[in-house]
Amino acid sequence: MSNATQTVQTGQDREAVFARLPVFAVAALAGAALLATSGRYAHGFDELYFLMAGREHLAWGYFDQPPLIPALAGAMDSLFPGSLVMLRLPMTLAAVAGVVVTALIARELGGGRGAQVLAAGFYATSGVIIVSHWIGTYVLDPFLWTVIVWLVVRWVRVRRDGLLVWAGVVTAISLETKFLIPAFWGLALLSALVFGPRELPRRPKLWLGAGIAVVVTVPTLLWQAGNGWPYLVMTDVVAAEFPGTWAFLRDGFLTAGVGAGVLAFVYGLVRLNFSRALRGYRFLGVAIAALIVAFLLPHGRSYYLMSVFALPFAAAATGFVQHVPRWRLIAWPAMVLSAVITLAGLPVYPVGMTRTSLGPITLGSSFAGGELPQQELVKAVGETYAALPPEQRARTAVYAEIYPFAAATEFYGPRYGIQHVYSGHRGYWYFDRPPESADSVLFLGFDPGLLEPYFATVTPVVEGLLWRYDGRRGSWDEIWPKLERH
Repeated sequence: MSNATQTVQTGQDREAVFARLPVFAVAALAGAALLATSGRYAHGFDELYFLMAGREHLAWGYFDQPPLIPALAGAMDSLFPGSLVMLRLPMTLAAVAGVVVTALIARELGGGRGAQVLAAGFYATSGVIIVSHWIGTYVLDPFLWTVIVWLVVRWVRVRRDGLLVWAGVVTAISLETKFLIPAFWGLALLSALVFGPRELPRRPKLWLGAGIAVVVTVPTLLWQAGNGWPYLVMTDVVAAEFPGTWAFLRDGFLTAGVGAGVLAFVYGLVRLNFSRALRGYRFLGVAIAALIVAFLLPHGRSYYLMSVFALPFAAAATGFVQHVPRWRLIAWPAMVLSAVITLAGLPVYPVGMTRTSLGPITLGSSFAGGELPQQELVKAVGETYAALPPEQRARTAVYAEIYPFAAATEFYGPRYGIQHVYSGHRGYWYFDRPPESADSVLFLGFDPGLLEPYFATVTPVVEGLLWRYDGRRGSWDEIWPKLERH
């Protein structure tokens, strides 16, 4: 394709020089902030779930997710036992790389040095950085989507079909993290058929990449099929937690950055959909707008929007630099403010700090409230279990009502002699059931009626938190199917 044709398609016909040093500096600052705070305060409950799933219950799939994040968490903890910094290091690196790739997208859109650094700054001060404090599916997937979008954007400009194969490879990795990426591809290809480039769906290497993604996903799909497709149930679980349309949009858009990020996200979306200079990428702008609706209608989670921040950020940065005179006088103070707000959202506070928000800004002290109480929780059940007479302890199973309690108890429990923890909640129901020798249960949770029908007696141990059940009625083979909860 000639350069003239490319100009019609993309609105620019030459590649800007990559602003390597300033972009890397922005990425390094974001990485330094994450590294400096990643040792605080303790494991999050989702982190412990991922960790225990990967370390003790490694499988090709799980009730609520594909296998990559549990496998990664389990591997990092095995290599660096107990290290929060190393457990979270892959997410720190993904966040840093996301900053750089966002700048590369701005470069593809024709953005020079200033636009690239500004786009990197938008990403580096967004909520993606704050959630990168933890290891999680919702942390790695935005980076993978960002890489896929960059590959597609670059293909639009240079028409090198090998980029589409690499997009398929990254899609395969994304499918091992979450099952959301097909929504992007479906809407992007449909939009390309309407707005162009209509040849995109006809490229053989696009479908070669798709084939790679399918083949890599087969083991996970087989696990799902063999267990009755439990991930489909997860859609109902997520919908049941839906906070409402306004809360979804508010939280999703504010995650782009309470400072400059939310304005950049909106402005970038408008440019992608209406700017003549970016008409070659309009199909992606339409796809992102449609994705917001697609996440909203089935009552998805607001943090899904983090996966589509990069391209609007890049479009906003290029437009701002091109069309706002003396843009630096506005942009850099705004970015400094955004950086301060982002830093305030990380755990830089003393453990005992009680304030967790400042207006619409959630402070990083909130991390302590979600991480530290788990150890006290397990201490209660652990000391009770350790105090049981040896013969009673040998026939007592520890059962947690919800998966965060189960994961925390399984992680901290060995110091009290607890080697196995059971639960009927979400993924834990698939892990294991108590042995038939366990005719008593130490129950950690809120609803003592959950197990009451299956035991002769129930005795409160810690009011409102811990109960002991004795005299099991029926076998675990009969009881366990009735305990599955989502």
